[in-house]
Amino acid sequence: MRFRILGPTQVVLADGREVPVGGPRLRTLLVLLLLDAGRVVSAERLIDGLYGEHPPRGAANALQSQVSRLRQALSAEYDPVEFHPAGYRLAVDPGDVDAYRFERLAEAGRRALVDGDWSRAAAVLREALELWRGPALADAVGAAGAPAQAARLDELRLAATEDRVEADLALGAPGALIAELRELVVAHPLRERLRGQLMRALAALGRSAEALAEFEDARHTLAEQLGVDPSAELAAVHLAVLRGEERLSAEPALPSQLTTFVGREEELKRVGELLGERRLVTLTGPGGAGKTRLAIEAAGRVDGEVRLVELAGLADGSDVPQAVLSALGLRDAGLRASAEPGRQTIDRLVEALAERRLLLVLDNCEHVLVDAARLAARLLSACPALRVLATSREPLGLAGEALCPLSGLTVPPLGASALDADDYAAVGLFAQRAVDVAPDFTVTPTNVEMVLRICRSLDGLPLAIELAAARLRALSVAEVAARLDDRFRLLSTGSRAVSPRHRTLRAVVGWSWDLLDDAEREVARRLTVFAGGATLEAAGRVCGLPTSEFVDALTGLVDKSFVEMTGGRYRMLETVRAFCAERLAEAGEADQLRRAHTAYFLEFAWTASDHLRCAEQLHWLRRLDAERDNLHAALRRATAAGDAPDAAGMVAALSFYWWLRGMRGEGARLATDVLELLGTEAPPGLNEEFALCVYNASLAGSGPLPSLGTQRSVIRSLDRPPRQPFLLYLSGISTGPPSGGAENVDELMAELRRLVGPDAWINALGAMGTGSALMWSGQWDRARTALATALDSFRSTGDRWGTMITLGVLGELAAWQGDPELAGAHMDEAMGLVEALGSAVDQADMLRTRGEIRLRAGDLAAAYDDFAGALLLAQRSGAPEFVASARLGLAQVARLRGDLAAARRFCEEALVGGLTGWYVGDAARAEIILALKEITEAEEAGARPSADGA
Repeated sequence: MRFRILGPTQVVLADGREVPVGGPRLRTLLVLLLLDAGRVVSAERLIDGLYGEHPPRGAANALQSQVSRLRQALSAEYDPVEFHPAGYRLAVDPGDVDAYRFERLAEAGRRALVDGDWSRAAAVLREALELWRGPALADAVGAAGAPAQAARLDELRLAATEDRVEADLALGAPGALIAELRELVVAHPLRERLRGQLMRALAALGRSAEALAEFEDARHTLAEQLGVDPSAELAAVHLAVLRGEERLSAEPALPSQLTTFVGREEELKRVGELLGERRLVTLTGPGGAGKTRLAIEAAGRVDGEVRLVELAGLADGSDVPQAVLSALGLRDAGLRASAEPGRQTIDRLVEALAERRLLLVLDNCEHVLVDAARLAARLLSACPALRVLATSREPLGLAGEALCPLSGLTVPPLGASALDADDYAAVGLFAQRAVDVAPDFTVTPTNVEMVLRICRSLDGLPLAIELAAARLRALSVAEVAARLDDRFRLLSTGSRAVSPRHRTLRAVVGWSWDLLDDAEREVARRLTVFAGGATLEAAGRVCGLPTSEFVDALTGLVDKSFVEMTGGRYRMLETVRAFCAERLAEAGEADQLRRAHTAYFLEFAWTASDHLRCAEQLHWLRRLDAERDNLHAALRRATAAGDAPDAAGMVAALSFYWWLRGMRGEGARLATDVLELLGTEAPPGLNEEFALCVYNASLAGSGPLPSLGTQRSVIRSLDRPPRQPFLLYLSGISTGPPSGGAENVDELMAELRRLVGPDAWINALGAMGTGSALMWSGQWDRARTALATALDSFRSTGDRWGTMITLGVLGELAAWQGDPELAGAHMDEAMGLVEALGSAVDQADMLRTRGEIRLRAGDLAAAYDDFAGALLLAQRSGAPEFVASARLGLAQVARLRGDLAAARRFCEEALVGGLTGWYVGDAARAEIILALKEITEAEEAGARPSADGA
């Protein structure tokens, strides 16, 4: 017997015949029972639902009469209505009720969508939606509680429709969706996800103008009805349409999992419910309890944008904000970064997330707990649309924090029947992981008692169970069970000051350690010097063993689950790493390994720095990204050990990388620490390194720093050619160009060439500086010649960054000379390069530059789009200097259109923050003040500026 309540109430037999239920009141009774199918519903609830606030006298008898009639309608053959002392129960399988079946299918479709299985998602979601035949609970609209249930089901139906549309878009069928999406948008004008899907479908068919019109309609509707702006997600779709992107899919924010998720369904449900009610949820429990995996699974089921921040690789709590910034795909700053005193990375995060609907997953907070808690508190208080899901061995300790504690998976209690072993999640996990290493393994009557003993002894902790299952490569189940039992007995009487969960995990890791041979133990303890994993080459060089012996030992560690190998890198689980680090200290090798690690990564940093100015720039940027944790760990260790040459050398080697990746805040903190070691003057032989430490520290607006004088004095202080040529750029933007203009730039470059000899990259940088100075002094022909030389030189070296910034200057020059077509060509090429470099902030700067070019050409609509796109990117990236310049551009557009009120508003907003510390800041501020003066004059004169004004 099947029951249908997604529409008019129906009861259908297996052969398809419909069972007549009776009148409205009987149908209402059936619906009320079906909403709790399989569970007892109290008589009071049924009476309230049937008769409302004024039940008849003898309502209990009336209810019994209705139940009797319902039994007769459903026939004695089935008779699913049961009487209980507390009420009545409809003894049917919830799977036989269409509403329950719909919810299960909709959830399965959502999971398939998250996993990228578009075809399955579309098919399952269609099956779910086909169950609907009309309004939910149509025959019980007046029953108490039914309207809320109907509204919930309607919301799930709409969400499932959106998911099905998402799957269809991914399958490449935008044309067939447009008519349906238009109807849905009309029916639900405030549903931004539907708006975005319609815009994407239109853009995919080349109908960008219609897509942009949809955004404008959404913006007006939201403003008029709710007084709010479009969400960051819808604004991102708008920007992508402006940029001509046809496929607007986001990068996966959560890592794909290689193994199945076992035994946490109840916890998964609870986390989902908590995330729907609270803004801070923390998964707590011992190491190895599966907090990270549960967080990833729960986040994957959440609507909207999700970002995972992995904190395990951090050595210092002050790096937490930078880790969040990196996970969000944001940079610390752009090419003209602000050095406003006191400005912190967390302030940029607040600006970037102020209106962004996002779930932030902070993973492994325990070793940076205070800093993670402080960051979460600041972000949650300042960003109302933000939610945080944290994992930690202890709570963050914040007001409003909802905790979801985890312990082990369910294990069979003592005395439980071996026949029921498969019902327990710990046994299921052990069996699944055992098959991974021993394909023929199964739980049998012969070994089931041993399996149960292992799971009980390990308290059901997933990490411990997985390590135990991995031992089946070399040991029988009985041998594993016996060894684990001995180990736990030994540690159960240990120090009471150590937490029980720590003792349990130490037993697992200690037992695994005992299984290693001498070479494996040596490699295992030495690998702990790495932060964030290691390549095979790095691990071999630092560990210092003969190649063949090292490779054999490392292979053994991977086989024994002591080390993981993913993406060509070797990593240790944090619990294992902590255990092995103790063994490294016991062996007296810690300082030796620190020096080897620093030496390797200092050499790597210099090699990479040389390649950053060549055609291999992108490849080496990726390599540096992969080794960032190791590079910064080596720098911190050298600083802490008082090793000034290595610490200062690492700052020098990483300077250009920090700039290209926008890590100015983090680089500044590291450089400031090294400056404390170096003192107020350059130590002998470290003039260049000292200067680079000062410049990097100044980028974050640090306190009083040693004075280096002018760019000329810095160059003259060098007793050898700079090993880091980027020093020349940093000195220029920090102190400004020579006061004498282009001639003094030429003189300075001639002096530099005498020091360094021929160098294509330095010559290109000098030519660009000369060309910029000539352009600003009005010598346009000479400027074009110098800039063309710079462009050819940067292209010959393969440096995309230098080519990009030179093209930007050439674009401005062409616009000044009245050649918008050439200016557009330069800017198009520059935009392509900045996208290849992956810098959202530099993209904002290039959009702003192109907007100024289009403004000068009188194309106000195109200029507005560029400034609006630059503003959005700058806001999402937390870059106030580009926010200010984009708003100035929007003000100029508004002024030329005659909207003086909007122009004034944009200018006043542009003056707020972000314009201090750099020599270009005063010029930007002067531009804004001049624009305000022009607006004031126009207001006073009552005149509108001409459309061809600039």
